[in-house]
Amino acid sequence: MASTIVITDTTEADIPAITAMFATEVRHGTASWAYEPPTHDEMLEKFQRLTADNYPFLTARLDNQDQHQYQDPSQNNNTIVGFSFASAYRPREGYRFLCEDSIYVHEDFRRHGIASQLLTRLIKDCTERGYRQMVAVIGDSANTGSIALHERMGFEHVGVLKDIGYKFDRWLDSVLMQRTL
Repeated sequence: MASTIVITDTTEADIPAITAMFATEVRHGTASWAYEPPTHDEMLEKFQRLTADNYPFLTARLDNQDQHQYQDPSQNNNTIVGFSFASAYRPREGYRFLCEDSIYVHEDFRRHGIASQLLTRLIKDCTERGYRQMVAVIGDSANTGSIALHERMGFEHVGVLKDIGYKFDRWLDSVLMQRTL
């Protein structure tokens, strides 16, 4: 892919494309263990809550000059190919310096470095906001792409919770990785 990727802060106008992209992952992937995709309003509320709580929420876009950009038919000139956000790992106050990352890339644009760019910026933004540690809770030990990405970005394996999730008629592990910011 010869495209230029631009990482921006997410805006409310990005939520329809993000909701559609996440819906595909819920329906066909194991990164999320939800069975039903969130609605636009649910995703908007999540975006508003996270950003109000000082967590970064980012969008990856193809440069508008790109001729092969992903076009969501419900959106005009939509160039969103991925998104990421940080969130609380646990709600108790003692965990306030720890955050969890989430990264999603449109299935047509995986393996082109977009997730690396999103995670690099997410780490930078979380560090600047005073978080000390970041954890990745990776759904499914078979998600080798996400595991490798986190390893490249300095995350260490800290555990595996075996057979704790169930989706697509099989049991799933949860891989835990951690990085100091």
